[in-house]
Amino acid sequence: MIDLVDVHKSFDKQHVLKGVTLHIPKGKTTVILGQSGGGKSVLLKHILGLIKPDSGQILVDGVDITKLSSKELFAIRKKFGMLFQDAALFDSMTIGENVAFPIREHKRLSEKKIERIVKEKLALVGLEDHAHKMPSELSGGMKKRAGLARAIALDPEILLFDEPTTGLDPVMTKKIDHLIIETQKKLNLTCVVISHDMASTFRIAHNIAFLCQGVIAVQGTPEEIKNTNHPVLKEFLEGFLRHKEA
Repeated sequence: MIDLVDVHKSFDKQHVLKGVTLHIPKGKTTVILGQSGGGKSVLLKHILGLIKPDSGQILVDGVDITKLSSKELFAIRKKFGMLFQDAALFDSMTIGENVAFPIREHKRLSEKKIERIVKEKLALVGLEDHAHKMPSELSGGMKKRAGLARAIALDPEILLFDEPTTGLDPVMTKKIDHLIIETQKKLNLTCVVISHDMASTFRIAHNIAFLCQGVIAVQGTPEEIKNTNHPVLKEFLEGFLRHKEA
């Protein structure tokens, strides 16, 4: 579905991505782990085509998006949905209007059909009775759910998550993780999740890639990652296990 081949990116003198090579399989959830400030969000923006690499290839369904025009890239982006870290809802719109926004922007449909799609997407995330509410009336977890409903409004093939559980308590984190798992299964999505949360990663991931010092240092299944010998990733794991035991 998505392949990154020897991707490099620098900002001024800071070399953030130093030859990232990564395969993201279709219909699975791939979690990209890494330390804060290590380039995870920069990598996600490359996948979405918001940033062009200095060198390397980014292939989406075999098409190198680094070589596309703005118009061609816009068409490719229709395959993607994105759930931002803070849900990024429009404060002046109701939850229903937020979900309807991308549909109105990209499709010519009757209001009746838009309303039906909005109800369907909100039902998928358990917010069917909250379409009339404003974002300020929702809890953090409910905002994430609303953001997810908006992200799937156009029936994307690929769903990107930027730190989806940041700022949530452990109970709500588990609920959002479960929602990601259920949404991925129901819609057969290819999901890419940026995270530094090990517990969440092991719950949702089919595959894990560890970004360290600008490259994918380790990648594999959750079981393979648990048995890693990579020193920095081992520190991540040991911290997670200590927290779990406590």
